[in-house]
Amino acid sequence: MTAAPSRRIVTLSARELNTRLDEALALYVSAMEYPPGTAEQRAPMWLAHMLRDGWRCVVALGERDELIGIGYGYRGSVGQWWHEQVRHGLTMVAGPNAVEEWMQDYFELTELHVLPTAQSRGIGEQLLRNLLDGVPTSRVLLSTPEGPSKAWRLYRRVGFVDVLRHYQFTGDPRPFAVLGRRLPLD
Repeated sequence: MTAAPSRRIVTLSARELNTRLDEALALYVSAMEYPPGTAEQRAPMWLAHMLRDGWRCVVALGERDELIGIGYGYRGSVGQWWHEQVRHGLTMVAGPNAVEEWMQDYFELTELHVLPTAQSRGIGEQLLRNLLDGVPTSRVLLSTPEGPSKAWRLYRRVGFVDVLRHYQFTGDPRPFAVLGRRLPLD
């Protein structure tokens, strides 16, 4: 059995993440198995996210201070693309009461990724717990592709429940699940 690599979980400011954005996006593309060129498309979005209310970011650093994991998010609010997509889907499936219950006072867990070579070592859960520690909202919401995955098992293990299933976001043909839970994490 191979020993787990040394790692540190560190909080980054927007400025600090900006200096490592290429490395962070390469990690994201690798973890999500996206095609080359995706990083260049996502960079402006990540930069815009860094300006949102309540934005925070944590990373896992390996033995040589290389990024092996990243998580970030911010306070969700009306007018944000993801918020509007989920609000629409939730309204269609469950009605306005579900929107009222879930979509007020929430933290949007936007990205949580671990390099494939570093997965299954508890890094994702460490990132998740560090990122959500002290978040001043009553809930957290996220979306993830449906189907069995390490991420899916992690979210279930820490108590995330279904908010919306089989949802197709504009521009992505895969079915997604929107998961949520009350904060703080136990």
